Amino acid sequence: MRPSGRLNGWLFALALLAGAGALGYLSARHAHVADWTRGGRASLAPESRAVLDRLAGPVEVTCYASPQGDLRQTVAGFLERYRRAKPDLTLTFVDPQQDPAAMRELGITVDGALVVRYQGREQRLDELSERSLTNALERLARGGERIVAFVTGDGERQADGRANADLGTFMAQLEPRGLRAVPLNFSQVAAVPRHTDLVVLASPETPLPAGAVRALVDYVQGGGNLLWLSEPGNDDLGLAPLADALGVRALPGVLVDGGGAALGLKDPRLIALGSYPIHPITRGFTLATLFPQASALARTRAQDWAAVPFLRSGPQSWTEFQPIRNDGDSTIRYDADAGELKGPLDFGFALSRLSPSPDKSVQRAVVIGDGDFLSNTFLGNGGNRALGERIFDWLLGDDALVNLPPRGAPDRVVELSQGALGALTWGFLVALPLLLLAIGGLVAWRRRRR
Repeated sequence: MRPSGRLNGWLFALALLAGAGALGYLSARHAHVADWTRGGRASLAPESRAVLDRLAGPVEVTCYASPQGDLRQTVAGFLERYRRAKPDLTLTFVDPQQDPAAMRELGITVDGALVVRYQGREQRLDELSERSLTNALERLARGGERIVAFVTGDGERQADGRANADLGTFMAQLEPRGLRAVPLNFSQVAAVPRHTDLVVLASPETPLPAGAVRALVDYVQGGGNLLWLSEPGNDDLGLAPLADALGVRALPGVLVDGGGAALGLKDPRLIALGSYPIHPITRGFTLATLFPQASALARTRAQDWAAVPFLRSGPQSWTEFQPIRNDGDSTIRYDADAGELKGPLDFGFALSRLSPSPDKSVQRAVVIGDGDFLSNTFLGNGGNRALGERIFDWLLGDDALVNLPPRGAPDRVVELSQGALGALTWGFLVALPLLLLAIGGLVAWRRRRR
């Protein structure tokens, strides 16, 4: 090769290295991302970007994920799409194994759980998806404080109590979401105060005064939202007018499930659920929940309420009339002659109708035959807390969220016969290498002939 040719080669190599260095320098300081996937599956949906545009201020995301494995990398890659649209969104990782007691206090039960904070409010997520995160940001963007009044004075579960049966832990975890629990004692007031967003009647133990029942019925008939947590055997507390106003009644007996033994549950009164009837409260909800002692519910008559069951026991359940020992050693069996009812049986109803109040368009109520699942003792079991949050979201109208369209990849599954699969295997492992060797040999032979 001539000296001028060698010089040109060296100059070309230097220019190539300089160009590569310049590209590396620019790429480190200026990011450009292009999404060429079908339907933009690797980018945020326009609906998600619109929600981010409404958030004026920083958003903090804390992920409680173990450093082992690839979970943290997966979460960081997922949130990077949000950070490109909102640079002041920050992500922090916390190892949940470092302080298990603190994790229980925060209600963190799933590895990879997210807590999203914005302007003093927060949302918890157990699912990593664009739909769940965008809807959490949508709730945070709405803001505003919700007043939740808890009926007190008749042995009800306390919203700020620390006893095993109280709901203090659950309500403390709802406070950062913008919910404020206040007591409602009808010995002090004659009616539910105005601007109350939700009234909770949580498992009273003694009969309510006639005035309190009348006030609750007037509240419901006036368009107020209600959460009623009842218990087995508590159907004689003077609440028949309220049950009639809702068109729901409790069935006699306690709900038991013979299938719980397969799950290691010794007490037949423990109802474990892993699947749920279709309803906005349970849409996409796959976590297991545990109900310690429930009564079955039934509709009494046709009303203007649209009643949809969202909690239903299994086919091996029934309403047991005989007493059951607390240690679970009682021998029980289904007795149709005694009037016991065979499952599946509903023990949670979601009711909605056009609101008679001019202040809102839809009125909602939820009646559940168990209140223990949200108590301080049982809140940490499976998805109990997450289900409770969904119930409150639906009652308060926070289920009207962003509807993200599906953006799945078309034809992602390739179906090949055994013969076609064998042809591809031999083609890539044998034929293609031989072809490349032949081409290389031909090129070398032609160069030697020159």
